[in-house]
Amino acid sequence: MADDQHEEVSKKVSAEEEIRRGITVMRRVVQGRSRGIILDVYWSNQGQLIEPNGHTLTSFIGALVRNEIPITCDDWRNKELNESKEKIWSEIKRCFNIEEERRGFCMKLAGKLLRGFQTFLSSKFLKDADGNFVDAELPKKYESLISAEEWEAFKSKRQDPVFQRISATNRERASSPAYPYRKGRVGYGRLEQSMLQKEESSETSLPAHVLWNEARVGKSGVSQEEVLHVYQKCEELSQSLSPDDTKGILSRALDVPEYSVRVRGKGFGVTPTSLSIKKGKAPSNRELHARLEAMQAELDALRREREASASTVYRDASDKDSINCTFQPNIPEGISHCQLYLSSPYYRMVGKGKVHNVSGVLLHTRELPARCLKVSVDIAVEPNAALPYPSDDSDATTVHEAVGSFVAWPTNLICIGYETPTKSKSKDNAIPRHTESTVSRKELQENEVSNASTQQKKEVSNASARVKSYGAKKTVARKKPTTKYRSCLRTSL
Repeated sequence: MADDQHEEVSKKVSAEEEIRRGITVMRRVVQGRSRGIILDVYWSNQGQLIEPNGHTLTSFIGALVRNEIPITCDDWRNKELNESKEKIWSEIKRCFNIEEERRGFCMKLAGKLLRGFQTFLSSKFLKDADGNFVDAELPKKYESLISAEEWEAFKSKRQDPVFQRISATNRERASSPAYPYRKGRVGYGRLEQSMLQKEESSETSLPAHVLWNEARVGKSGVSQEEVLHVYQKCEELSQSLSPDDTKGILSRALDVPEYSVRVRGKGFGVTPTSLSIKKGKAPSNRELHARLEAMQAELDALRREREASASTVYRDASDKDSINCTFQPNIPEGISHCQLYLSSPYYRMVGKGKVHNVSGVLLHTRELPARCLKVSVDIAVEPNAALPYPSDDSDATTVHEAVGSFVAWPTNLICIGYETPTKSKSKDNAIPRHTESTVSRKELQENEVSNASTQQKKEVSNASARVKSYGAKKTVARKKPTTKYRSCLRTSL
C-alpha cells in the first residue's frame, strides 16, 4: 500500500516537473526578430554549422519541426510535406542571415531532428524500463503540438510488427558500440572548431582520425586503449597511403566499408563531395555587404590617385619618328581651340573642342575642380573614352555623350591648337609627323580653314554634319583616317 502511494506521488511530481519545464519555442530568437535583430550564421570549411549561433539555429529548426510536421510522418521525402518545409525555411531566413544554398543542409537537419523527436517520444512514454510497450496517454507537455488522433496513430505504428523488427535490429546494433562517442550534444563541427581555437592553429580543418579520437575521450581526458590503438594505426597509414586513395584512413584502420554519402569521423553534413572540394569559410550576407562597400571605397581611392598622378607624368611613346605633340604649360587667356587628351591607360587624343580660360568662370554654377579648365567638346575622336570629371548635372560619362556641352578637363591634358601634318625627314619611315601651332583666338577664327589640311577639313565637315543631323547628344565618332595617324603618344603610365 505504501509502495503504491509512493509510486503515485512520484508520478505526480514527474508530471509537475514536466509541465514546469515546458516545450522549447526559442522565444529569444523570435523576440529578437521583432526588434530587428537578425543572427549571423557561420560554417566550417566542410560546410558544418559552427559557433557562434550554430547551436541556436539547430534548436530553432527543432522547434519549427515539432510545430509544423506531424509525428506520424514516416517519409521525410514525401511531397505532401513541401508546404510545411517551405514555411520552415521561410521562418529560418526571417531570423538568421543564411544563404539560399544552405537550404539543403537545413532540410536534412530538420529531418534528422524529426526522427530524433519520434525516438524520444517512443522511448520516454511508450516503453518501460525493460523496453516493453506501454499504452500511455498523450503527455500534457505536448498537447499544444500533438493532437489526440496523431498520438493514437503514432502508438499504432510503434506496435506494428514490421516496425518492431526494424527497431529491434537497430537497437541491438547501437546498444554496445565498440568505440562510443563521448562528447554529448557537441557535434563534430563544433568539436573541430574548439580544437582549432584551443591550439590557435591556422588550419581550417583536421584529419578525420584526429577528430574521431578526440570525440572518444571522456571527462578524464585519457583515451581508451582500444581507441588509442586505432589512432596509432591511422597515423601509420597516413604516412604510407597515397593522397589520391579513395578509401579513408579511418575506415582502413577500423576495417569497415566506406560510407557512400557521408565521411566517417567528420559528422553530420560532410559528404565526400564537400570534402574533396575545399571550401573557404562562407561569409554572411552582412559581411558580403561590408566587403562590397570596402572594395568600392578602394576603387574610388585608386581613381583619385590615378588622376592626381596623371598631372606629373609626361613620357613619349618612342624616341623614333612619332607624333610630336607639345603640351602648353601656359594656356592663353580667353577661348582657344584645343585637343583633349587622356593619360590612362596610355596617352592619346580623345576629342577636340574649345578651352575657356576665363577668370571666374563657373561650370554649371559650380567651381571647377583643382587644376582643371572649362572645356566645350565639339568632336569625339574616341567616343567611348570616359570623362576625367563626369558632370553631376548631366548623364554624360563619355566623350561622345559630352559633345555639345561643357565639362571640366585637367589642364595638363589640354593641347592648344590644331595638328598640322608635315612630311617626315626620315626616308625609311613614312609615319607623318605633326606640329602644334599656338595662335590667338582671332587668328584661329580667321585662318581656321586655310591653315588646316585636307584631312582636317574632312574631319571637321563630317563632324559638323553629324552634329547638325543627330543633335549635340547624338554625335557619332569620326572615321579613322587611312594614314598611320593613330600612333600618337602610346606611352604607358
